[in-house]
Amino acid sequence: MHKNWPQMAGELSGAIRDLRGGAPDVMKAFSGMAQAALKANALDTKTKELLALGIAVAIRCDGCVAFHAEAALKQGASRDEVMETMGMAIYMGAGPSVMYAAQAVEAFDQYAAKTKDAA
Repeated sequence: MHKNWPQMAGELSGAIRDLRGGAPDVMKAFSGMAQAALKANALDTKTKELLALGIAVAIRCDGCVAFHAEAALKQGASRDEVMETMGMAIYMGAGPSVMYAAQAVEAFDQYAAKTKDAA
């Protein structure tokens, strides 16, 4: 295992909570933007989470990978859909995205295993 993605997300959640307390207006606006962006319209929320995961890979954002891998799973994404999304992220982000794509799949698998163990 390269990284423990659920642990990373948990640790970041505390830091984000602190940020929310220190910059409440900005974080409230960010939360509103996230809700509006994720609302199902022409694209369903699962597709939007897969897009976010692909963008996280292309821009190399570990925290984004952690949160959007979990969100994609919760929205019903399959491993095959994640793999296809990683293909697009690699295409758009070249070699560095290969490294992050491997990590995004690892994150998705860790959340899937955690969900399976809880069931």
